[in-house]
Amino acid sequence: MATKSQNFILHILGCLLFISIPILSSPDLDSNTELFDLAPFRSNFLAYLLLLGFFYANYLYLIPRFYLTHKYLLFFIGIAVCFVVVSFLPNVLMPDMRDVITMPNIHSMPPMDDMPGGMAPDGVRPNLATRFFFLPSMQGGSLLQFLLVFSLSFFLRVNERLAHIQSEKLKTEVSYLRAQINPHFLFNTLNSLYALALEKSDAAPEAILKLSSMMRYVVTESGRDRVALDNEINYIKNYISLQQLRMDGNTPFTFIVTGTTAGKNISPLLLIPFIENAFKYGLNPEENTNIAIHIVITDTQLELKVKNNNVNISLPPDEESGHGITNTRQRLEYLYPEKHKLHIFDVEEYYEVQLTLNLL
Repeated sequence: MATKSQNFILHILGCLLFISIPILSSPDLDSNTELFDLAPFRSNFLAYLLLLGFFYANYLYLIPRFYLTHKYLLFFIGIAVCFVVVSFLPNVLMPDMRDVITMPNIHSMPPMDDMPGGMAPDGVRPNLATRFFFLPSMQGGSLLQFLLVFSLSFFLRVNERLAHIQSEKLKTEVSYLRAQINPHFLFNTLNSLYALALEKSDAAPEAILKLSSMMRYVVTESGRDRVALDNEINYIKNYISLQQLRMDGNTPFTFIVTGTTAGKNISPLLLIPFIENAFKYGLNPEENTNIAIHIVITDTQLELKVKNNNVNISLPPDEESGHGITNTRQRLEYLYPEKHKLHIFDVEEYYEVQLTLNLL
């Protein structure tokens, strides 16, 4: 909150300072003439107001709406339109009368052919209209000032965006790393392993190896930008195998992976929160439990569909926040901007996730 207040105050001070430039730099400042009575000053002052308006139009709208979304053509069209407005509007609305040359009485003018060299009399220029309409004001609306304002707004907005991304990425990564070995999952898995050990089940050693493999994967791979899709799918398979220790043979469950994973990469631990969520909120042997997980891999995309019935569950307070899905949404926005589609359907009977991801 303090940072936002400071930024607001800095913007106000910057605006006041910028608007004071045409006043303090006016050659008529020390005269007894009211500045706003002078057409040149009014034109110059209006140009500065338009430049200030362009700064915030670029800062608040053009850059975030077009540049940061890679719509470069629309961005440069918008900049060009702003330049035309800033450059020409002051002269159109408040022409500098010192630049307007008095036209002599056309009836008293000698024919053009009788003038020396065919030239018009002094003070008359045949291209006066062209000069008026196509030369921008060389005061507040000059090209140099326009470029300086554009550069400042562009630098501030992009720098602010980068700082925001770094801040959000850091917060997301902290939450994401905290949640990788979910304490609730680990507790349930250890209980299941303990029960297998008491039964002297042959499944116990294999389950221990799978848990060990998962923990090794989190420690060694979670810090990477990209991991092999093969390894990510294996992590998911191990997780599901350990969760199935809690399920009896009559619990409806489907897990299908189709397509080839070889040679494809993905950000680590990006899919698992959606699958964890299905087991966390959809697994209750005493109710109508039904969990279905489908992963379809094509040459360029991965599609994940996870669906579970909504059942009554009892979770510790620290497990009920639902931050896992929120954090994953943020990770998708920062890691796969414009390269993913996520749809979540949460109705009374079921909860369903549909994710389409462009593979890199």
